[in-house]
Amino acid sequence: MLTLQIIAVALAVAGIVGSVMPVLPGPPLSWIAMLCVFFCNGTNASGEPMTLTSLLIWLAITIVITIMDYIVPSYMTKVAGGHKAASRGALIGMILGIFFTPVGMILGSLIGAFVGEFAFENSGAKESLKATIGTFLGFVCGTLMKLAVSAAMDWYVVVYLN
Repeated sequence: MLTLQIIAVALAVAGIVGSVMPVLPGPPLSWIAMLCVFFCNGTNASGEPMTLTSLLIWLAITIVITIMDYIVPSYMTKVAGGHKAASRGALIGMILGIFFTPVGMILGSLIGAFVGEFAFENSGAKESLKATIGTFLGFVCGTLMKLAVSAAMDWYVVVYLN
């Protein structure tokens, strides 16, 4: 039981980290942490166990958020007048920026979106900047959604951990 509890805590932490790092799937990791607590027969302060219903509801939320994480950035880029090159440039810039702290991820995403739109779509500087802002807002919205859902699931992990 203790091993499963330790795994649950590690997965909960990885879920938060994964919500901001593109290489880890944040909400799915947090949901697996909840699953570990469920199998540990974890109870809250009132002694009530985690229900299968709540676990399945959080699974549905996890699936929806994971799908939305792919849709929202693309949608925001299109709303801002950007093209796929801006989205791809933002992703490449963010991945390269991982090596330079979270600030590097943000700057890499911005620079990548601008370069992608400017160089590969032959857009002017003004249109490229507009697409960059849309792409960045999509990235921020997706990250905040994942972070909120992972944090909520991790709260359940803490509450139901014996």
